[in-house]
Amino acid sequence: MTTGEPYDTERIVTLPNVLSFIRLLGVPLFLWLLLARQYDLWAVAALVFLGATDWVDGYLARKYHQRSKLGQVLDPLADRLYILATLIGLAIRGIIPWWMVLLLVSRDVLMAAVVLPLLRRRGFVTLPVHFLGKTATFCLLYAFPMVLLGAGPEPWQLWFRVIGWAFALWGAGLYWCAGLMYFGQTLDVLRRFPPVGKGDRPSTTAAVTG
Repeated sequence: MTTGEPYDTERIVTLPNVLSFIRLLGVPLFLWLLLARQYDLWAVAALVFLGATDWVDGYLARKYHQRSKLGQVLDPLADRLYILATLIGLAIRGIIPWWMVLLLVSRDVLMAAVVLPLLRRRGFVTLPVHFLGKTATFCLLYAFPMVLLGAGPEPWQLWFRVIGWAFALWGAGLYWCAGLMYFGQTLDVLRRFPPVGKGDRPSTTAAVTG
């Protein structure tokens, strides 16, 4: 059975979408705090707040029936940019190694360069967000504030560093598992759907389940 990712409205201005826009606007603020000013505690506060909006906007969208087509694209885009900015900022500061940046960015490059073009040929733009992908994003969103808090010589910072890296490594593994799962779903789309014509518009609610 083939179904689309459910949505309730085609409105652009909804409370969940506003929160996603705030998350996007918070990215340069976080980088300014982390790199230009090196206000680490304020940077951590920004990370925690912006990470919390990822859960809140999804909750509000479901509770108040404000799931939208734009939100299905905007929410994961905000997550990706948020994680990318955090990775680059922490790597520039020398808090995380560049191999961690490469590990996570290469997964998104694979999705953008291979998976999305294949989906568009079948008239789809996105796949449904799976709980595995959400869990991976959750781990990463909360790993890096703890890694940042643990970037110091104090004994209490060691605990944050250990817990943060545990979340980061676990999240990176789940992130790649989710990516491989999405790739498998894309192959299923290629088998089950014919290519769209040039005049056909791709669906922003694409998904394959069952």
